Amino acid sequence: MKVALVHDYIKEYGGAERVLEALHELYPDAPVYTLVYLPKFLGPHRERFKDWEIKTSIAQFLPFKAKLISPLRLLAPTLFRRFDFKDFDVVIVSATGAYIPNQIQKGKAVQICYCHTPPRYLYGYATAREWKKHVVFRTLAVIANHFLRMTDFSAAKNVDYYIANSQEVQKRIEKFYRRDATVIYPPVDTNSKSETRNPKQSQNTKYKIPDTSYYLTGGRLARPKHVDLIVRVCTKMKLPLKVFGKAFAGYGEELRALAGPTVEFLGEVSDGEKSGLMRGAKAFLFASEDEDFGIVPVEAMAHGTPVIAYRSGGVKESVIDGKTGVFFDELTDESLSKAIKKFQMVYFNSKVCQKQAEKFGKKRFQEEIEQFIARAIKER
Repeated sequence: MKVALVHDYIKEYGGAERVLEALHELYPDAPVYTLVYLPKFLGPHRERFKDWEIKTSIAQFLPFKAKLISPLRLLAPTLFRRFDFKDFDVVIVSATGAYIPNQIQKGKAVQICYCHTPPRYLYGYATAREWKKHVVFRTLAVIANHFLRMTDFSAAKNVDYYIANSQEVQKRIEKFYRRDATVIYPPVDTNSKSETRNPKQSQNTKYKIPDTSYYLTGGRLARPKHVDLIVRVCTKMKLPLKVFGKAFAGYGEELRALAGPTVEFLGEVSDGEKSGLMRGAKAFLFASEDEDFGIVPVEAMAHGTPVIAYRSGGVKESVIDGKTGVFFDELTDESLSKAIKKFQMVYFNSKVCQKQAEKFGKKRFQEEIEQFIARAIKER
């Protein structure tokens, strides 16, 4: 069986790229088709992709392509159609919601879309870029998005089978594409090992705080994640907070401006370092808005660490209120502060957190994907 993998673009390493990595582990000979591949932006994760067969579009040859990720949305459907899949039996599209990658010439292949979310910018969900702030750009974007929604709906018809990464995304697929989808939760590493972290090697550290009892947040630092809310509240409450991850589009400067002396920024960390941070944290704070699934909170639970999370999106499917974490209902300082105070009054069993996280392990993901593809081929 000849398998091809399709991914929007490879420039950052987050939950969607972990899914791609798990798929590539299942099908190591599968080439990966993507709009652009920018390994220098991947930090400590660039080595993960070095031995892959990665096929890029002609956008790879554009100057300043790293700054054109957003404008390339207009060309993405056409560029993905230029890829040739006629010799493949199965094409698995990993759709992060950045572009419209399902507009491909699949030939005889069975096309399966693992959908992290329909494009957030097309359907009114919060995005990392504040494109609505500027009147001219907002007007042009609204016009462009109208036609992109039409293209996206048309591309959805090209898909033979949809897989959603959560019940939340399953509902979005039904709403926007009028298609059924099977839920297969993304893979979470529940067996990672800790490395010893040298505090002197911390990057972008504004203040040094003791590695005693601290709160933790991090991942892909973008505005819809509302890390600013977490930083502001922990600063007001004088709680020790560690923040890891790469900031998106100038967001890092905003976060540092809000931070007080109890907040430490660690920059990007390796999996081993992240594992150690999670194992030592009192709780993982998560304030993402309309989260598709949310892998990082599950990773925290896998280390026995409870989660304080905004009750929104896919995180409602992974965190059990009162057992593996605490929810707050509004993206306000008061709501998060109350949740932290409530958390401090509740006893959480680390083994219960770990048991909940095991439901989302990588082995389970790969087995369910294999079974799904086998059924899809049999039906064809």
